[in-house]
Amino acid sequence: MGLAALVSAPYWIIKGLRHGKYLSNLGERLGFSIPELEQLSANRSGAIWIHAVSVGEALSSVSLAKRLRDAYPFRTLIVSTTTITGHALAKERIPFADAVIYFPLDWVFCVRKFLDAIRPSIVIILETEIWPNFLREAKRRSVPVVFLSGRISERSFARFQRYVRLFGFYLKPFLASALSNASAFLMQTEQDADRIRALGAPAVRVVVSGNLKYDMELPAPTPLASWLGEESKRRGRWPVIVAGSVVATEEPLSLIAFGVVQGDFPKALLVLAPRKPERFAAAAEFIDESHRKFIRRSELAIPGPGIPAEGTGRDIPDDVTVLLLDSIGELASLYRIADGVFVGGSLVPSGGHNILEPAAFGKVPVFGDSMENFAAIAARFLEAGAAIQVDNPEDAGVEWIHLLKDQQKMQRMGNAARQLVESSRGALDRALAEVANRLGPAR
Repeated sequence: MGLAALVSAPYWIIKGLRHGKYLSNLGERLGFSIPELEQLSANRSGAIWIHAVSVGEALSSVSLAKRLRDAYPFRTLIVSTTTITGHALAKERIPFADAVIYFPLDWVFCVRKFLDAIRPSIVIILETEIWPNFLREAKRRSVPVVFLSGRISERSFARFQRYVRLFGFYLKPFLASALSNASAFLMQTEQDADRIRALGAPAVRVVVSGNLKYDMELPAPTPLASWLGEESKRRGRWPVIVAGSVVATEEPLSLIAFGVVQGDFPKALLVLAPRKPERFAAAAEFIDESHRKFIRRSELAIPGPGIPAEGTGRDIPDDVTVLLLDSIGELASLYRIADGVFVGGSLVPSGGHNILEPAAFGKVPVFGDSMENFAAIAARFLEAGAAIQVDNPEDAGVEWIHLLKDQQKMQRMGNAARQLVESSRGALDRALAEVANRLGPAR
């Protein structure tokens, strides 16, 4: 870890200075100063620590955090994230947590400072972030670490296998040793369970419990979603296409798909939502280059997460065809009013993003062929006729047009998507049962 930090330091420093990432929370992740923990009472009981690395995990942890708060009201609830966007979302969606912090860097001195400050009775890690020093230090203190909704994508597993072939003499026992320090692995699918066993997790601690993302609560309407729904109806701006979680270089592809729709629906409105804040400026440049007029969400006089009601107005001019969502935490609610949905990270080799948010609202997710991170979910939805996969942005536009002109088909597919989400719930209850086994009965 020390050698890796030394070699990669120039890269992280440049990235931090260029994009405003990493450096802003470095002191906290090193354990030098953790302001939210310093404000907690010294007499609190054993904490429940939930770690959700980024936005997707933070969203799926909301229901879990609420149920744990209700079940164990006298225990301290700590939520940690790794990314800035995940941290902002956790602060907004889990305001009842006693503290929302950044996860420590995986050096022993950092980990020990956090464990000393939090004094957890259990650590719950969503999905599969394997930090060897953290796992070892938690085991030394007899703190159970439970992985929930665990998954290992095909790409990640292939990378692990490649490393094992090259450095198996060292890597295989190292991974087995690190994974043996965890108490339980609740994996999403049997394939995920097989993969974590193949990496060295003790077979008796691995079970299939489903995907916690299916148990996510639907977000309440935000002021922006309520306003945009009314505004689009009042001005005849139909259809509203939401391109969510769009990643780098995917912005122009989303604009191409939208351009196809505009050929048949000239009053269409695109909500373009970059996945990361550092892409807001680049997305604006791409919209400019497409010769479209747009308005930033931050320019609207509508309050929102981190956005005061100090914008330039509350109207979308008729010649504006794109709303750039330069905010965090408002995308999920906008799926409620969408007439067409694109889930990003899928038209470029990025692994895809969560399609369950629009599906839970009865919307038909349209996505590209890069869905490795959500392969099982995507396959289920495609098999059930509840989603559409395309090879290129032009096809996405064509599929939207077909759905918009065949409302019965759109409703049938949307209902199938919603029912698939509802019928797949249950991972949350299994997760709570596992926690109860470690902490004892609720209340």
